[in-house]
Amino acid sequence: MLASWYDEQGPAADVLHVGELPDPTAGPGEVRVRVTVSGVNPGDTKKRRGWLGSSMPYPRVIPHSDAAGVIDAVGNGVDAHRVGQRVWVYGAQSYRPFGTAAQYTVVPADLAVPLPDHLSDELGAGLGIPGVTAHRTVFSDGPVDGQLVLVHGVLGGVGSLAAQLARWGGATVIGTVRHGSDLNRLDPAVVSHAVALDGDDPAAAIRAHAPDGVHRIIEVALSDNADLDNAVAANGAVIAAYATRDDRPLLPFWPMLFNNVTLRMLGSDDFAETAKRQAARDLTAAAAVGMLTVAIGDLYPLEKIAQAQDRVDTGGRGRVLVTIPN
Repeated sequence: MLASWYDEQGPAADVLHVGELPDPTAGPGEVRVRVTVSGVNPGDTKKRRGWLGSSMPYPRVIPHSDAAGVIDAVGNGVDAHRVGQRVWVYGAQSYRPFGTAAQYTVVPADLAVPLPDHLSDELGAGLGIPGVTAHRTVFSDGPVDGQLVLVHGVLGGVGSLAAQLARWGGATVIGTVRHGSDLNRLDPAVVSHAVALDGDDPAAAIRAHAPDGVHRIIEVALSDNADLDNAVAANGAVIAAYATRDDRPLLPFWPMLFNNVTLRMLGSDDFAETAKRQAARDLTAAAAVGMLTVAIGDLYPLEKIAQAQDRVDTGGRGRVLVTIPN
């Protein structure tokens, strides 16, 4: 099969190879997926770079955890009727050496989720890690029907999906963007109220829409927003944090304590399997009824995977995808 891989960590252009590798075989409980589109996540590029001092987990890594494609073979214990089924894939390279940047990937059967025929491969490949993470930020502490949910970084990969899932779950969504110039990019059908963090008083602007405070806060920059979050949190609110810029953030401990705030940390690779399966079901259901979309940014052919990963590292708009030839 045609695939991309790296045998050592380093810059994308230096360590990523594209060439032929042996076709994988589905083992017991597994399916093999013929990949059409592979999704690139920041986690993929961090593993390749050795972020936070991480080393090579395996002698050879085929990167990327997310994809869409068609099941073309199943292992023992898997229903043979799944052959030919369109699926979206998540977690392919989570604690496994070989991900989705290849013509074929093999994953446990639960990680290949049926993709309704009217949904595109690009949407399917855009769910995965951002979608499962977003689902946990919104629903890990129960339903949000009738609640006020504040989503920071609402234009980002996780933030945009979290806002849509919260709206699908019956919440009113307040979204923040870094710059006022981005406010016109938000969909009012999803984000009922929008606030720019570069405004004069973001806390007052949020409180104007939530005088009693917000019930859930979806946090992409805990070290930057801890004081703001406490200022707008209702008593007993949950801050669901999946990222921070400072790896040792300072927190207003006593104000948060007296506000009875719960701080929940969320690392997508290590969610409980039951939580991942529920997330996959809900993501598919929301997308199937038109309540969930993914903003697609750049698409790269497999031979330009290094440019695709560099594009993720430099940020920008939309989900970065790699198309796989078949």
